Amino acid sequence: MAQAQHSAHPVNLVHKASLIDEQWSPRVVAEMNDYQFKVVRIEGEFIWHSHPETDEAFLVLEGTLRIDLPEGPVYVAAGELYVVPRGVEHRTAAEGEAKLMMIEPRGILNTGHEGGERTAVNDRWI
Repeated sequence: MAQAQHSAHPVNLVHKASLIDEQWSPRVVAEMNDYQFKVVRIEGEFIWHSHPETDEAFLVLEGTLRIDLPEGPVYVAAGELYVVPRGVEHRTAAEGEAKLMMIEPRGILNTGHEGGERTAVNDRWI
């Protein structure tokens, strides 16, 4: 498991997200207890999936995130936070590019238990 060096400097989330060379490829920027803080660039639609073992938090840094839920979409603007409860099927999407921070326990796959080509490698730090 990769461990980040403790830094005396704060993490600039927008800057870290801008360093990621591909969309839908989350990178860890910090850890707290068993939780990871990840930044990601997205555009278009992800796959429907759920996380039966955990809630998942999305903090929008830039752009607008659409989270499709069974009862309809939720739009999350820059500076806003939304938590998808554990076990709720959802799909993230963005009309133009959006930069997000996700907060979730270490080891959670971005595609839940669905798998497939959109599954990102865990524990990649930036």
